[in-house]
Amino acid sequence: MKAFVFPGQGAQFVGMGKDLYENNAEARAMFEKANEILGFRITDLMFEGTDEDLRQTKVTQPAIFLHSVIIAKVIEETTGIKPDMAAGHSLGEFCALVVAGALSFEDGLRLVSARAQAMQKACEMKPSTMAAIIALPDEKVEEICESVDGVVVCANYNCPGQLVISGEIEAIDAACAKATEAGAKRALKLKVGGAFHSPCMEPARAELAAAIENTPVHTPKCPVYQNVDALPHTDPVEIKANLIAQLTAPVRWTKTVQNMIADGATEFIEFGPGKVLQGLVAKIGKGADLTISGYEKL
Repeated sequence: MKAFVFPGQGAQFVGMGKDLYENNAEARAMFEKANEILGFRITDLMFEGTDEDLRQTKVTQPAIFLHSVIIAKVIEETTGIKPDMAAGHSLGEFCALVVAGALSFEDGLRLVSARAQAMQKACEMKPSTMAAIIALPDEKVEEICESVDGVVVCANYNCPGQLVISGEIEAIDAACAKATEAGAKRALKLKVGGAFHSPCMEPARAELAAAIENTPVHTPKCPVYQNVDALPHTDPVEIKANLIAQLTAPVRWTKTVQNMIADGATEFIEFGPGKVLQGLVAKIGKGADLTISGYEKL
């Protein structure tokens, strides 16, 4: 069974999608539709901008969404290859829902743009950040977060031995110090705009909830494994509730991949910029008989 997976923020690079735009009429039409919906030429920033341009949250999230979704749509159109199941890491969940048919391309892009702007506002309200903790058991990192004053939570369960924490800057600093004392190989603050997937995103969650509630969600053509519970979903009501909860809840990526494998996934294909998810899937599925690749191999 084929599992399509879609990356989140941080995978972007200048030039992403340019070849697709120049060489495929369907892709070009989708990119131009996106420029129209967003009200600015995001293609100019994606193809010819700077790293700084792409790091703006209002640009980063729609850019990754477009690159991931358009590639998947074009490959499905030209090869007939379709997913038997799908999942995305954080922002990537919106890509998974579009490719699976639960959201239209246009509605998915509007939600991603609204999500990015709401998250940017939440980041500006209170200084916050995230940090990667390497080579400590999840349970130990959870214990450290609970022992620290202030807001700090486990945000991304990426793979065994790799967990990202999220919260207020002072609380993150204290948690990193405790993690190092506990034997973490690394406790490294990330270059991000704020504390994603933590209570610090509550203003963004509240703002985005109205947009999600007012967006049509359809029954997808294959199950989408959602971040908040790592379980497969096809019920539009459940999908909406999980999308709303996603901003303040952790990304349970380790459990997501484990569940997909348990449910029969034998081939994982990453759609979008970078190869981050291929590496995580390989670590999570170590010992399983899996084929793991990027879209370029199709």
